[in-house]
Formats: sequence, C-alpha cells, structure tokens
Amino acid sequence: MMGVKGGSTLRILVVDDHAVVRSGLMMLLHGKHNMEVIGEAADGEEGIGAAQLLKPDVVLMDLNMPAGMDGLTATAELRRLMPDLAILILTMHDDDEYLFRAIHVGASGYILKSAPHEELLTAIRSVAAGNAYLYPTATKRLMNEYIEQLKQGENVDTFGSLSEREREVLALIAKGFSNKEIAEQLIISVKTVESHKSNVMEKLGLKTRPELVKYAAKKGLLNFE
Repeated sequence: MMGVKGGSTLRILVVDDHAVVRSGLMMLLHGKHNMEVIGEAADGEEGIGAAQLLKPDVVLMDLNMPAGMDGLTATAELRRLMPDLAILILTMHDDDEYLFRAIHVGASGYILKSAPHEELLTAIRSVAAGNAYLYPTATKRLMNEYIEQLKQGENVDTFGSLSEREREVLALIAKGFSNKEIAEQLIISVKTVESHKSNVMEKLGLKTRPELVKYAAKKGLLNFE
C-alpha cells in the first residue's frame, strides 16, 4: 500500500468477537496518537462489510472468532477485495503455526493481545505505512531457526538452484493452491506440477507443506497482489 502521510489521522476498524476487547481498543486508540476508531465488527463477515463501507487505513483483526467467519478467512477475503488495505492480526496465540497461516493469507502484521500499548501503536503505524510487522519474540524465533539451519549445514544458496518455473510452483503451493489449480494457472499438466513440486522439495531439503510455507515466507514469495 502507499502508506498514510505523517500528519494524517489513521482510520482504524476493530474486528473482534469480544465486546470488552473492542471497547478497550476503542478507548485506547480513539482520538489519541493521531488515530481514530471509525467502526467495529463482531466477526469476519461483518468486518468485511464494514471495511468496504468505511474504507479504513488499518483493520485490527482478531484471529479466532468462533461464531461467524474467523479472522484468517476474513483476512484472505479482504486481501482479495481490498489489496492495499493494512490488516494487523491481534491475537492471544503465540504460535508459529498461526503466525505463518496469517502470513499465508496476506496479513500485514501479527501482534499479541498481551503486548504493551506502545508496541501496539508502533505496529499500527508500521503496517499503515506499508511495512510488515511481527512482534519481537516471533522475529527472534525466526532468526534463531534460520541460524540453527545454517549451523546444521543448510546451503543458503539452494533457492538459486530452482528454475523460474519451480519458483512459480513453490509460491503457488505455499499460497494454498492445489496441484490441479496450479496446473490450470500455469497451463501445464498435473503430473508436471507434481514433478516440479518433488524437485523443489528435494532441492530445498523440505519434507512437509508447513516447512515449504515457512521457506516461501522467508523468501518473500507470499505477496498477494
């Protein structure tokens, strides 16, 4: 996204199934720090409608909303409908699986509900400016994982061994497309897709789909333009 100019007030939409959480966020943000809460929603579907109507700069999106559409589904749909919208996942889950699923569907950032208020404000400003934001401990875990892979002798140049078509297949698999859907997009056979996938996994030393998604995220392949 283009980002919001320095002196402008950030327009924020809060999507969370807990009324107390929504009220707390609205009290924290509304009319302060050049931020304005312009609306709220109790589930993903309601949040999508509100975002299309109100055109916020940033959506604060809860991850788990048992009743109605959840935050991941809503984020993916908003990314399709409003590609430039900044969506900051605000969740209780300090978990790599949820983190990478959020990245996978196109979230702009991911922060814990237990984070200090100043960190939340920083995250909001960051995604509004068009940048990505991960809470510090998540970034540290990703770095530690990468360093550990290097210590184990992983070849950091393996990505360069992939052909252009193999990189396309890697990105589409990581984004959740089936072999059939990839074949249709690239106008190749399903068998060829499976062959490319096998080559990619072998070259990169990956064994599972979650590993592939993590690798693709690190390489910046999960853009949803």
